[in-house]
Amino acid sequence: MTANKTGYFTHPDCRKHEMGPGHPECPERLDAIEDRLLASGVADVLERREAPRASASDIGLAHDERYVKAIGEIAAELSEHVDKGGRGYARLDGDTAMNTYSFDAILRACGAVVAATDAVMAGELENAFCAVRPPGHHACHDRAMGFCIFNQVAVGARYALEHHGLQRVAIVDFDVHHGNGTEDILSGDERVLMVGIFQHPFYPGTGENPLGDNMLNLPIPAYTKGDVIRKKIEEQWLPRLEEFKPEMIFISAGFDAHREDDLGQLGLVEADYTWMTQRIKEVARKHAKGRIVSSLEGGYNLSALGRSVEAHLRALADL
Repeated sequence: MTANKTGYFTHPDCRKHEMGPGHPECPERLDAIEDRLLASGVADVLERREAPRASASDIGLAHDERYVKAIGEIAAELSEHVDKGGRGYARLDGDTAMNTYSFDAILRACGAVVAATDAVMAGELENAFCAVRPPGHHACHDRAMGFCIFNQVAVGARYALEHHGLQRVAIVDFDVHHGNGTEDILSGDERVLMVGIFQHPFYPGTGENPLGDNMLNLPIPAYTKGDVIRKKIEEQWLPRLEEFKPEMIFISAGFDAHREDDLGQLGLVEADYTWMTQRIKEVARKHAKGRIVSSLEGGYNLSALGRSVEAHLRALADL
């Protein structure tokens, strides 16, 4: 019988990754979440677990072997410079960089989702949230972009299919930006249904024309508020998820569609994240024994991020 418990997977290594002063994807994001969960008492009801490092073979379920090797080589070069007293960054794209500790952070981020998948599939937890960084949903099969290096949700989805024998896995992405990397990796894989909302037109400029029939993208104009987005979800996401009958659901949990977040222009508030999470839980309990693994993506206004994650976890934990 599935346990009615919510896991919380994280690791101190995820705080050590940083991409330079003033970068919005900063270590303080995890502090804001931890502080809010402690102050609200939500932390007391979560089962806290340490995220292990993912293996190369697990990451290879979603990423090109040469790309994974190249990231490892960059990490080794950065470590060598630190050993000689230097400190620097390796730039992967205009928005994305690595420091000496980034490789450990991305291995822990992917490992968190893999370990959460194992725990949920074993029935030790009903669902889990992975408080990890860097985010992952812009990371494509063979390249980094948009703050993302490896795509932990794509790794988790493929891991559930390949290692746990599932036949149908759904991904729900409510970040303000289109999860183009997840679509790049999983489009055409009919074992996976991905549904997403995102501001459009907006970075990364994709999503209006899905790459596969297993992608249901809902582009949303800037300044749209929660009531309109809820209606679109009820009319399009939920029927498609019901039809698909997923055996497990992964969430790319970005909170930058909050109205206080300057990296987007959508109008969601905490109540909208509660509502979305509750709807996803209803599908999971009907078709997937409640099995959900959620992983942090965006969210850059620290106060709004903490409050939104609290709302998300209250819904996951039935608080």
